[in-house]
Amino acid sequence: MNGAHDLGGMHGLGPVVIEKDEPVFHAQWEARMLALNLACGFHGRWNIDMGRYAREQMPPAEYLATTYYEHWLFGLEKLLVEQGLVSAKELDTGRAEAKAHGLRALAATEVSNFLRNRRHARLDDNVPPKFKAGERVVARNIHPTGHTRLPRYARGRRGVIDRDHGVFVFADTNAMSRDKKPQHCYSVRFSAREIWGPDACARDSVYVDLWDDHLDPA
Repeated sequence: MNGAHDLGGMHGLGPVVIEKDEPVFHAQWEARMLALNLACGFHGRWNIDMGRYAREQMPPAEYLATTYYEHWLFGLEKLLVEQGLVSAKELDTGRAEAKAHGLRALAATEVSNFLRNRRHARLDDNVPPKFKAGERVVARNIHPTGHTRLPRYARGRRGVIDRDHGVFVFADTNAMSRDKKPQHCYSVRFSAREIWGPDACARDSVYVDLWDDHLDPA
């Protein structure tokens, strides 16, 4: 998705600050936010790609001014309302208006099994690959209004298939319409100079995982 949610490879945002001995969570509410996402996902009303797309719909100025788990909170609240699990008023007041029918909470004793049995994005569908390792490709220059896993900095750039990861759910359609659209996902190697121009180091490369629908033969 174009906008403040896709800043990879852009200048002017300052250096990446590495925090020494960074904790898993900086505050207890962040751990609770992760737990809430897992617990609410238990109902199966949305998939992981829908979750990412929900967070991407946070207003750009708000997105840049907030933290990682605040993005998660925005996305979860949006999904809860859109899927009819809570109302906007209930979120504002913190009080339930009516008992949810046909739903139950994820019990603490069920968490371990739930996490072990979660469905993965890898599929067993017999879909032929469009490309093979060593082939030259070009990433499509697309600018969708919805979710995509094709980053802006790679669009229109030429690269080489490094390896075929196998058949996976296509995140772009899974986020928008729950259409899994099974296809191959590849690790594509782009030279740093192909992406950032002749001033980039000739020895550096960037590897991006992209699907069949992101690529054309070069």
